[in-house]
Amino acid sequence: MASDTDADGDSGPDAEYLFKVQLYLDAEAPDVWLDPAITETTMHKAAAEPGEDGWMFFRDNLWRGEINNYDHTRRLAEEALGMEVRSIEFRELRASEAYYEALQDEIGDHLDAFKADDAAEVVKKYLGSRVHVRE
Repeated sequence: MASDTDADGDSGPDAEYLFKVQLYLDAEAPDVWLDPAITETTMHKAAAEPGEDGWMFFRDNLWRGEINNYDHTRRLAEEALGMEVRSIEFRELRASEAYYEALQDEIGDHLDAFKADDAAEVVKKYLGSRVHVRE
């Protein structure tokens, strides 16, 4: 199974959700400030293995490739990052081929939870075309 490697040579997750976020950076000292105080970056969230706790993150937070409850997702990002998130936008689910196949199999085993006829319908319904499968 292929996976990304970071600068230290460590393997990355088999799948991750990518979000564009704007962060507010607050300088604590009265004689120091940031200009601009808002920066934009990409937030990576490791995707749970299919069938493991949290694997339905996409079902609970996305709809047709967009965030379904903006304020809720923004608060989740703030809690995870420990800083103010001014905006958040879902970019993609990036996954290895093996992860994506396992995800589709797991979805197929739980179609009633998605109110769908097959895995392809579920992927389209929740992720739209925002799935990037890497080799």
